Amino acid sequence: MNKAKELQVGDSFGGPSKTLTDAHFLLFSGVTGDVHPIHYDVEYAKQSHFGKPLAHGLLLASLTALGASSMRESMDGFIFVEQGCRFLKPALVGDTIRPVFVLEKLWNEEHRRFARFKTKLLNQRDETLLEGFHVYRVMPHKRDENKQDENKQDENKQNEKEKS
Repeated sequence: MNKAKELQVGDSFGGPSKTLTDAHFLLFSGVTGDVHPIHYDVEYAKQSHFGKPLAHGLLLASLTALGASSMRESMDGFIFVEQGCRFLKPALVGDTIRPVFVLEKLWNEEHRRFARFKTKLLNQRDETLLEGFHVYRVMPHKRDENKQDENKQDENKQNEKEKS
């Protein structure tokens, strides 16, 4: 059965909380090459408006991965096709953040099925740091496609019999 058929608009899911450390920021800097000192230089950050190293925006966006949420077991056939977000508040070293997802919309475009989720990152004070969206194309399982093909073949045979 196609998992998107089981989902209902308004369904919400959570993800694990994570306390951000210097190690997260350094690892992300190493992977991306974004070595701006606001992300890892404590002395530099002390002189900034924020007072502490800031999380990379793309690190925060990556923490809204639906595959890390409680929905991960229900997303077979989901292919990530689009995302967007706005950063509302900074995330600093020591902040504990957690993602929240809400299914906003399910729709079809011709023979393609899509799901749109609202995404949010909250900190330990339940302040919204990021809000955004993800769009997934929902692919049918092979067994569902095979069953549809069998049904179509049966329907064609029935139509041929009726014509004879």
